[in-house]
Amino acid sequence: MINMLIKGGPILWSIILLAFVGTAIVIERLLYFRKIRVDEEKLFLRIKSSLEKGHFDEALYICDTNYSPLSALIKVGIEHRNHPEHIQREVIKDAANQEIPQLEKNLSGLGTIAHIAPLLGLLGTVTGTMKSFGILGQFGAVADPAQLAKGISEALITTVGGILVAVPAVIFYNYLVSKVNLMLIKMENQVNALILMINSSKNNGSKQQ
Repeated sequence: MINMLIKGGPILWSIILLAFVGTAIVIERLLYFRKIRVDEEKLFLRIKSSLEKGHFDEALYICDTNYSPLSALIKVGIEHRNHPEHIQREVIKDAANQEIPQLEKNLSGLGTIAHIAPLLGLLGTVTGTMKSFGILGQFGAVADPAQLAKGISEALITTVGGILVAVPAVIFYNYLVSKVNLMLIKMENQVNALILMINSSKNNGSKQQ
């Protein structure tokens, strides 16, 4: 293994560095999505029950203790419950837009790694091949086989390394991007439901008073 790392040269080390960075991004994103994962239907029902009773502080507490993009939107809606519906809609949409950077954090970096890794592998292939042809050009057919094999090894190892890093990077990038897109679509669809829930509970509270 160490021998392969040595043969791969500095380009292979660059590919390995990208592998570590990509792994760190994937782990961080998976932990983040696990952290914000909540039972949305259950959360909706709990908050709706509190709002119908007029317990707004309790509803805000539920949002704070069950953090997710949905709970963040609900919290903003509750805090602006006394405003007209069109203002509520705008502030909730603004809150949804503010969640996007956190959801997409580091994904562009992972996508970049997925594109750069095979290019670095190709670069290693070119430089390794150039070394091999340089030896042949200098010594002809009687070139030292060991020196010739060194250039070929660098070419092959960096190519394999780039592909091994790029393939999982592409898979996880597409998975995480699709997950983010699905969450954004759900957030857009939830705006009307949030406004309806907040205002109906507000009206119920007014009638009870």
